[in-house]
This record gives sequence, structure tokens and C-alpha cells, in this order.
Amino acid sequence: MMKQHHSISKTVYYQVFAALMVLLAATVGVRFIDLGGFLNVVAALVIAIAKTLLIILYFMHVRINSRLTQIFVGASFFWLLILIAFTMSDYLARDWPPASGPLP
Repeated sequence: MMKQHHSISKTVYYQVFAALMVLLAATVGVRFIDLGGFLNVVAALVIAIAKTLLIILYFMHVRINSRLTQIFVGASFFWLLILIAFTMSDYLARDWPPASGPLP
């Protein structure tokens, strides 16, 4: 038995593209706004995760794919979040030396 092929309309692609452009502007905005300490890194990571989810769900067609594919992609994304959490725990636990002079 053949499965039905579902497709995503062009309108949805344009909406996802617009959302990615807004998130890109937010990424640039976070770069120039000082949120205080590590909050800039956290904000940038949250925006990056949102962009990643949009790309995975719509451009990689995971949203309309089989349930098994969705489970494996979800498990992979969860593993990525675990790796980011360990990296951030290391980053936040370090005792950084003070900067010596202006940045180039």
C-alpha cells in the first residue's frame, strides 16, 4: 500500500522564512544589547534553538514525516540539548581571568 505524499504549501515556507529573518534580527539585537553576564549567551542559544526547530520541522519535512522518523529526530535533538547543557555548565562554572586591556 502506497503512502500519501503530503506537502507543505509555499505560504508556510514564506512564513517560516519570515520567522527565521525575525529570529536573525533578534540574534543581531542580542549581540548589541547587554543583558548582563551570561544572559546574552543564554538568549543567543534560545534563539538558535528556535531557528533549529523551524528548520528541522519544516525544511527537513519532519513535521509531515512518519512517527518513527519524528521519534528519532526528537531523540537526536534532545541529545543535542544535553550536550549544550553540559557545555553551558562548564562555561558558567569557570573562573574567568579579568580582561587585560581593550579588545582589538
